[in-house]
Amino acid sequence: MMLLVPFLTAIIPGIIILLLTWWFTKKGFPLYGRLLPGSLALIASVVLFYVGFVSIRGFEGGVYGILSIILFIFSVLSFVFVKRDTRDAGKMNL
Repeated sequence: MMLLVPFLTAIIPGIIILLLTWWFTKKGFPLYGRLLPGSLALIASVVLFYVGFVSIRGFEGGVYGILSIILFIFSVLSFVFVKRDTRDAGKMNL
């Protein structure tokens, strides 16, 4: 239960982050607009890790750490998704 709850709690915002990134890419937003959901998730994961490590500590702080690590992974996936350009996917740049 100690691992399942933060995992499931981080999955929902992570999926929302990926969907927002996909939608912003589909709508043709500029690069900084497409990076916004991942950047906000990265900031939130750093804040959660800091709060769990410094303020709360113990087992509850570990739960915050797990939540922040999973949110960090989703933000990195969002950055990779933005970086991948689908328009030039079939072309080779030599």
